[in-house]
Amino acid sequence: MVQRAERVRRGGNAGRPVGNITRGTTNPNRLRRVDRWLAGPQSWRLRTEDAPLVIDLGYGASPTTAVELYGRLAKVCPTVRVAGVEIEPERVRIAKALEHPGLSFHVGGFEVPVPGNPVMVRAFNVLRQYEEADVAAIWALVCSRLSTHGIFVDGTCDEIGRRSTWVALDRGGPLSLTLSLRFGGFELPSEVAERLPKALIHHNVPGERIHTFLQALDAKWLAAAPLASFGNRQRWVESVKRMRDDGWPVQAGPARWRLGEVSVDWSAVAP
Repeated sequence: MVQRAERVRRGGNAGRPVGNITRGTTNPNRLRRVDRWLAGPQSWRLRTEDAPLVIDLGYGASPTTAVELYGRLAKVCPTVRVAGVEIEPERVRIAKALEHPGLSFHVGGFEVPVPGNPVMVRAFNVLRQYEEADVAAIWALVCSRLSTHGIFVDGTCDEIGRRSTWVALDRGGPLSLTLSLRFGGFELPSEVAERLPKALIHHNVPGERIHTFLQALDAKWLAAAPLASFGNRQRWVESVKRMRDDGWPVQAGPARWRLGEVSVDWSAVAP
């Protein structure tokens, strides 16, 4: 049964998992975009430890996303350990059959009850089922479990992973917002707004930074329309380049932009 999300205290709830049972819906390959980002520009974090720990937090009714995460990260770091964490014991019981060296499953919540400090925690389509007022406490609780070079990714995507967004945080707080879109699956980049993380989704209104950012990205996308004859990839790269030229703190470069990504410093979009 899906429960209404309880209020989350910064220190957690002693003696039991922190959080509530969620719908748990997922699909194979749904999280490929964020996994590609973790296995790409963030892979250096995996090399900071001999056997780095990675958490798939709230993987849902099926362990598919945890299995896929292990497969993708193991290609760049064969010694990685991926732990799927779910608050519903029955989901963990079912997933146990898929355990093997490097992949395990555990009952728990935002307190991340796995020995060691993870270098990556991925929570996708989890916080969107909580109240915005609880986001800061959840962020603080999860980030308190990170290793020195650890990162927490709080994200949301559509049902088949064509539109994804995520906030990246380290132990000091939010670092960036990333949008990742499938070419041909949108008319305007701002259509991703319905998939913004919980911390931002209610702030996409005039006067807020995230709204200004999305409107500016739309404008650059429309201005780059003449490049559409060379393909949407070229049009997107030019759009993001123009955003950077206008002073937006856009991260990475064309190699990432060509994938339909754009990452921007958190300070540029924070509520």
